[in-house]
Amino acid sequence: MDDEFESLRASAQEALRVRDLSAVGELLAAHDPPEIVRLLEQEPHAADRAVMYRLLDRESAMEVFELLDTGMRAELIEGLRDEDVALIFEQIDPDDRAQLVDELPAGVAKRLMQGLSPAEREVTLSLLGYPRRSIGRYMSPEFVRLRPRLTVGDALTHIRHRGADAETIYLLPVTDDARRVEGVVGLRELVMARADETVAGLMVEARTVRVTDDAESAARRIVEAQLLAAPVVDGEDRIVGIVTIDDASRILEEADDEDAARQGAAEPLRRPYLTTPVLGIVRSRVVWLLVLAVSALLTVQVLGVFEATLEEVVTLALFIPLLTGTAGNTGAQAATTVTRALALGEVRARDVLAVAWREVRVGFVLGALLGLLGFALASLVFDVAFGAVIGLTLVAVCTLAATVGGAMPMLARAVRADPAVFSTPFISTFCDATSLIIYFVIATRILGL
Repeated sequence: MDDEFESLRASAQEALRVRDLSAVGELLAAHDPPEIVRLLEQEPHAADRAVMYRLLDRESAMEVFELLDTGMRAELIEGLRDEDVALIFEQIDPDDRAQLVDELPAGVAKRLMQGLSPAEREVTLSLLGYPRRSIGRYMSPEFVRLRPRLTVGDALTHIRHRGADAETIYLLPVTDDARRVEGVVGLRELVMARADETVAGLMVEARTVRVTDDAESAARRIVEAQLLAAPVVDGEDRIVGIVTIDDASRILEEADDEDAARQGAAEPLRRPYLTTPVLGIVRSRVVWLLVLAVSALLTVQVLGVFEATLEEVVTLALFIPLLTGTAGNTGAQAATTVTRALALGEVRARDVLAVAWREVRVGFVLGALLGLLGFALASLVFDVAFGAVIGLTLVAVCTLAATVGGAMPMLARAVRADPAVFSTPFISTFCDATSLIIYFVIATRILGL
């Protein structure tokens, strides 16, 4: 399969190089949308991506556009002709349109919004009115709702009449006349029931999400409950939209990508690596590198304070990488574990003391195990006093690093910050400085420096 794709990619690039557009069009027409998306994602030149996209027929173009990442959609929009853009923008789903607006320059977004039909503009503006990180930005306002008193026969007729434009018909919300959700019913249950049965006799309790709920938290609840879809309600329990499990899975995938990037001291790229400009990659990394470089000056300051101690016992310098590395790794492990527990809803911000106490014990046990090993090895190579310095330092730094690593994501959530930001990079830097202070204080006391 990879060999076939590489052959397709090489053929497309050669045809583009010589500007044989008919050959490019024939190549694209012979492949499915997922393969075309992969081809676009690995084409490094934005202009050539736009050329390939314009060579697709209308149906394939819409399928490909829906499969692209939001960042690539935004870039593609800027590279197409105005008439192509207007057509795409009108035809995509309102929730995809709202997310695309967030990625586009303000001027481009305004022009596209003005070009929409009145109905589509009103629907899109309603989604854009919700907080940026809320599930309201990701829901679809296009759904079929049923009334409890409908018979199954009438309900199926209603679905056939209204279902063509709906996000999904496999799980249908049941509401009263005021649009308040009373339950949900599956299409399978309707198809299998007698025509004279009522929807009220088939519906089950609905598991709804609030329109202002955090998108990641709401999506995780939907995926964990394995719901085909969940009604989205306002403060008065009136339905305003629906979120499918596909949309929820996409939200979680984007959130996981963001967390992974920030744990590595970078911002997510928002588009495939090969299609991201070099300056875009630089921007995603440089801010965090500057922050970490400045914070690392703490370590330099600590070494400066204890410079006389190092000159007196040069051997102390040999163990600095071991101690700072162990502290950073211990803190990073704790932070990663707690950040994941937060994302899964296993702990909440108010559990910070319970988490800190648990990590104190975990860190102490880990430090004791490593400390015993360090004490034995340092005592054999140097002497017992020096071995005691290494052993006690390992116990202390592991305990502190685990506690701080576990507590920092909890504190981040409490102040509505991203827990991933407070994990590996900051904790590693913090542990470097504090572990050195602990190390030199213990060495001063035991070795009488």
